[in-house]
Amino acid sequence: MKPCRHCDVHIPNDTRHCPHCRGHQKRVQWAPQATLVAAASGVAFAVLFENCPALPGAEPSTQATIEYVSVQEELPTIARLQYDGGGDWYANPSSLPNLLAEINARTGLQVSSRPAEVRLTDPDLADYPYLYLTGHGDVRFTDVERDVLRSYLAAGGFLHADDNYGLDESFREELKHLFPERDLVDVPVEHPIYHIFYEMTEGLPKVHEHDALPAQGLGIFLDGRLALFYTFQSDLGDGWEDPLVHGDPAEVRENSLRMGVNLFLYAVSSSPAR
Repeated sequence: MKPCRHCDVHIPNDTRHCPHCRGHQKRVQWAPQATLVAAASGVAFAVLFENCPALPGAEPSTQATIEYVSVQEELPTIARLQYDGGGDWYANPSSLPNLLAEINARTGLQVSSRPAEVRLTDPDLADYPYLYLTGHGDVRFTDVERDVLRSYLAAGGFLHADDNYGLDESFREELKHLFPERDLVDVPVEHPIYHIFYEMTEGLPKVHEHDALPAQGLGIFLDGRLALFYTFQSDLGDGWEDPLVHGDPAEVRENSLRMGVNLFLYAVSSSPAR
């Protein structure tokens, strides 16, 4: 059993809402009121956060106050993607709640304290501007799921795939089916994803060593927009977990959380208004 996404009623794990909430829920509607022009790329982004309070010893990359209006019953959140193939899509259970709490505390944007769990065939998939995929094992999509994911990304959705060590081979194989005409490319450090809130001047943080290779931020661009971001040799989600889970140094966790804040703000700001 698990809590309903909208109230404290406990429902079966394969159910998304209790009967009352299912009948009264509303679709998320975004009403961004301003745009931030990223000079490095020339791309305009609709920014959905209010004040950007500076943390002690850290300055966000923008000090602008940008109005955010949310016409919604449900607060925005991150959706963990459930997939088949044998991989542990549910890995790092404390990571997304911790990241959501930091987004709320650091940006002023009100977000849900709970991540969602979705399959690509869920009817409310389009309500989530940020899909998060992780795990250690294989990932497999059906032809129907691939079609849905292509449509979701083409319509402005954002997928963050975070290799938790062991996902790489099967994920790259899936990408060949998803986008046979496209290859993963390095996302340059000048891209807004590294600057939209925090200045990540060295690019993607390295959390755990694994193969002792540098962290890579790879992506697939659709019509000039970064639609899919793949964090490889990084273990970014491990850096979002509770401090005692991995015992990572505070600086490593801080850099991971800063990158996560940037990812979320990029996802919601590059998603079209609904």
